[in-house]
Amino acid sequence: MKKIILSIALSLSAAVPLAHAVCPVCTVAVGAGLGLAQWLGIDDSISGLWIGGLAVSLIAWTIDWLNRKNIRFTGRKILVAVGYYLLLVAPLWWKGLIGHPLNTLCGIDKLLFGIILGTVLFVAGVALHNYLRRRNENKSYFKGQKIVSGIAPLIIASIILYFAC
Repeated sequence: MKKIILSIALSLSAAVPLAHAVCPVCTVAVGAGLGLAQWLGIDDSISGLWIGGLAVSLIAWTIDWLNRKNIRFTGRKILVAVGYYLLLVAPLWWKGLIGHPLNTLCGIDKLLFGIILGTVLFVAGVALHNYLRRRNENKSYFKGQKIVSGIAPLIIASIILYFAC
């Protein structure tokens, strides 16, 4: 599964090199983080964080691509978001990775919990970057701010969940 997710991320980053919604480095970092977590046997809640971040990145890239190609239709943002989450979550559910009764955190499946939390944190990180740029005359405070603001919340949450689980 991790090879499929990484392949999708790399394929999209190659196909959409000029997307400005979320930077290519963030997408690759999220995909690499997910692959590394699975390879190391890290808890599902942490893997879910990175799946959620990857989903947000792919959704933003796709919507940005649709905008640049002037492809517009009613409900496209919702359709793209639901489509990506289905593509990411449905195979995990069919394989039995989501829904195991002994794999829960706060009463929610660990992987699903991580996906939701990762989605929220990645969106918050991107929003923080946009807020900081607006405050500084549309300039970043430092090189790599966009990357750090998007990935840092996922890294911090991964560390917290690693010690909490």
